[in-house]
Amino acid sequence: MEDCRQHQVEHLVYVSSANVYGGNTSLPFNEHQNIDHPISLYVATKKANELMAYTYSHLFRLPTTGLRFFTIYGPWGRRGMALFLFTRAMLEGRAIDVFNHGRIIRDFSYIDDIVEGVRVLDKSAESDTAFDASHLDPATSHAPYRIFNMGNSQPVRILDCISILENVIGIVAKKNFLPMQLGNNLKAAMN
Repeated sequence: MEDCRQHQVEHLVYVSSANVYGGNTSLPFNEHQNIDHPISLYVATKKANELMAYTYSHLFRLPTTGLRFFTIYGPWGRRGMALFLFTRAMLEGRAIDVFNHGRIIRDFSYIDDIVEGVRVLDKSAESDTAFDASHLDPATSHAPYRIFNMGNSQPVRILDCISILENVIGIVAKKNFLPMQLGNNLKAAMN
């Protein structure tokens, strides 16, 4: 960000994560919600990135836009993603770990949709005329700062994902049901 300021970058777009919602259980998540309860160091670093971007926008009028990506899938996906881990385990005849006893939902976002969403960010961040310092809202700012959730908005139960994999692969998964993983987003828990 300091290099952006020094070189007078017109607009900084950076990646955050839906994980910043941390301990928040109010669904669906939106940019107006508080993110003051990180549940892992990873989440804390993403929140810190957003705060630093906001501060540069405030102090130096550096326009910044943060993108909170939800679970992205598609070609060249991360090998550590649950769907890849599940598939590999099923093909190898191993049990898959299913956290929160299967009561998990994820907002899966196809990579091409995310790319299209990023591509349409053709306008630099600006001050929000709706900003009200007496009623602070995380989605508004007097600074040239904005934040967007980038997801599908159609959460899917992880057990439904496993069922789809079972149908496509033709193998019934051996499931190892476990409690919620420490540091996992509570957004994953279904009430």
